[in-house]
Amino acid sequence: MKQEGARFGKVAVLMGGWSPEREVSLMSGAGVLRALRSRGIDAHPFDPAERPMDDLRREGFARCFIALHGCPGEDGTVQGALELLGIAYTGAGVMTSSIAIDKAMTKRVWLAEGLPAPRHVLLQRGEYDAARARAVASELGLPLIVKPVRGGSSLGVTKVTGLAGMQPAIEEAFRLDEGVLCEQFIDGDEVTVLALGSGDGVRALPVIRILAPEGNYDYQNKYFNDRTVYQVPCGLPESEQAALQELAVRASRALGCRGWGRIDLMIERASRTPWLLEINTAPGMTAHSLAPMAAQAAGMSYEDLCVHLLAHATLDDPQPRPAWRPA
Repeated sequence: MKQEGARFGKVAVLMGGWSPEREVSLMSGAGVLRALRSRGIDAHPFDPAERPMDDLRREGFARCFIALHGCPGEDGTVQGALELLGIAYTGAGVMTSSIAIDKAMTKRVWLAEGLPAPRHVLLQRGEYDAARARAVASELGLPLIVKPVRGGSSLGVTKVTGLAGMQPAIEEAFRLDEGVLCEQFIDGDEVTVLALGSGDGVRALPVIRILAPEGNYDYQNKYFNDRTVYQVPCGLPESEQAALQELAVRASRALGCRGWGRIDLMIERASRTPWLLEINTAPGMTAHSLAPMAAQAAGMSYEDLCVHLLAHATLDDPQPRPAWRPA
């Protein structure tokens, strides 16, 4: 066991941070830390909200497992710092992270690649009013979804069913971000697919179907109750599952994802058309999280998944760095 862990050197599990998703990140990081230590890996918690990033190199860390969620952590900021420090890290690189955290930019890439994404309108703080909100509702139709353009864990996400709800939903989303995405509502099955690997080596794990109370897969139903049902096997026809997995792989490759990425989709009830919603390049690793659930369905334990991701930690530019000197 110790011999397996020794090949990784000293490992930092980046967790916590200062985004609105800090609480979830601490839960993810604690799980990853236990898993790595159970395999004899010299893993240590590291909270960038409490310590400077250059402590990582000063203290001799060789790799980082990124269990941060939201901004910074998933948006390329932490990835850029690790590139400068020359410390390999799990997951997507700087450019992919900065694109994938932005739901509107992600959709632009997918649509440019001919991949299906719901119609949407991006609002910027200070550039909208009540008339604009009504116009968006008219353009996309009701109901529609309002969400912060960056971030995750379903924070600030509202399903708007009437015009009276538009303004409060937009203001709630603006509380968390400078941009707000208004998105066409797709009535149907909510599913997610974990993609592992990079480039031509990306493979999709089993599809997970999500059945949330009243169809509301919000922050509370994601992490803090047991009423949400996750179906894996998902119970969908084999041909539909295969199409979803293929679409998830194409979505991951289009963004240049590395290591892993969890793709969220909706299947329109009437037409059975799949629609790409968003991608998470640093998926949750809590007891309720979908990434370890998908891995288990594929025969990979939580611990196996963590070690696999750590083994594939790398840099955008793996060239040797100059010797680091403390300030």
